[in-house]
Amino acid sequence: MMTIDNYKFAGKKAIVRVDFNVPLDENGKITDDTRIRGALPTLKKILAEGGALIIMSHMGKPKGKVNPKYSLSQIVDAVSEKLGVPVQFAPDCAKAAEAAAALKPGEVLLLENLRFYGEEEGKPVGIDKEDPAYDEAKKAMKASQKEFAKTLASYADCYVNDAFGTAHRKHASTAVIADYFDADNKMLGYLMEKEVQAVDNVLSNIKRPFTAIMGGSKVSTKIGIIENLMDKVDNLILCGGMTYTFAKAQGGEVGKSICENDKLDLALEIIAKAKAKGVNLVLGTDCVAADDFSNDANTQIVPSNAIPEGWEGLDAGPETRKLFTNAIKDAKTILWNGPAGVFEFDNFTGGSKAIAEAIAEATKNGAFSLIGGGDSVACINKFGMADQVSYISTGGGALLEAIEGKILPGIAAIKGE
Repeated sequence: MMTIDNYKFAGKKAIVRVDFNVPLDENGKITDDTRIRGALPTLKKILAEGGALIIMSHMGKPKGKVNPKYSLSQIVDAVSEKLGVPVQFAPDCAKAAEAAAALKPGEVLLLENLRFYGEEEGKPVGIDKEDPAYDEAKKAMKASQKEFAKTLASYADCYVNDAFGTAHRKHASTAVIADYFDADNKMLGYLMEKEVQAVDNVLSNIKRPFTAIMGGSKVSTKIGIIENLMDKVDNLILCGGMTYTFAKAQGGEVGKSICENDKLDLALEIIAKAKAKGVNLVLGTDCVAADDFSNDANTQIVPSNAIPEGWEGLDAGPETRKLFTNAIKDAKTILWNGPAGVFEFDNFTGGSKAIAEAIAEATKNGAFSLIGGGDSVACINKFGMADQVSYISTGGGALLEAIEGKILPGIAAIKGE
């Protein structure tokens, strides 16, 4: 497989799929430029070697229709500032052949939002799944998706995928396009390489003990991951809203806490499976219960399986925090996905903070720690501890699918799998 370090970009045009789906305020100003900064090493490498750069990305969910709210024209100045060179803009990503052909070494062209075309995602536009004509429309769309990808590919000599956030999608720009480049002219960008390596560290190259921390409100959304991890981990912490489904499954009272009543059997199965596989399953024993879902609610510390009527568990209690810390502090591989409580409320951050502090301590002692998937990233940033862990993943859904053991189309397309 070709790598970005081994490729000679001099005199070549490179089309790079990045994830510039950045949050904007009501004036179209970027509020968090993490994703742009993440792509810079790849983009700057190509320019420094004398390559020309064609950048493509999606923004938001315009569903195949042009919507100025999601136009990448809003970020041209920011990208230009970060790259240190002027950035040209192509107002239609599928009609940029002329602009691309005119690019000279060291020049940059940013294409308009790929998702202004339904072909990017390959989903028919303006027709419901229930419609009898949907299947035919989907077939036709898949054919035109190939043409769309072919058009994008025609702009450049080589293809670089540096968008891990969309690697789990088989879209025109993330997977289909790779078919139009031979193995020596397609590669992963630096950000992608780092993500793939980080996932590899927690799934294949495991140093023991391995502790995984899975939070979040629902067991059902994490079941695939929990099952894949059961064969790999030494300690599995299940926290957050899931706590109460497990407590109720074992005959506990959970008041008005979040609870999946149709998943009680599943919770018992997970407990039995962990026991059979010799995995130390850590579940909350006490919680901070509140009489209302708000930061200012009255609170009391109660056992997780004896929550009074009208009260709900919103954070892990002090005893539970000790259990979490003990399962994390000696670990050599750590994966954290999902907070231990409603960390958005300052009064219910204790459980998540205890996890973050234990991970930082273990990392200092030589553990590899991977934080990923939406809320846990926001959580570690809220505590200002992002620099105290080994790696923070940029891909929410992509990371979770990788941990579930699924093949990611964006990576498979480069590897030719």
